[in-house]
Amino acid sequence: MNKIDYSEVDIKKQVPTEAAIQVWLVSYLSKVLELNPDKMDIKATFDRYGLDSLITVTMTSDLEQWLGYEVDPSLPYSYSSIESLANYLAEKYKI
Repeated sequence: MNKIDYSEVDIKKQVPTEAAIQVWLVSYLSKVLELNPDKMDIKATFDRYGLDSLITVTMTSDLEQWLGYEVDPSLPYSYSSIESLANYLAEKYKI
């Protein structure tokens, strides 16, 4: 029986799609802000939903754990909507 040399196997971590990241963000924010997820607009700015710095830092920390990759807590200020943040993260970590 042949043994497989796993040291030569290139296994890459699967990164969630842009759509999956959007779903995560909508779900997360709807719970934190007590909003109906069906009424959330992914193109609306985070400011519109009243995100303060504490919620933003906590959200990026939780998102980082879910993604398995470091997420800069300042990203929601540069990518200021669910849609733009999800797009950026999906593209940045694309395999």
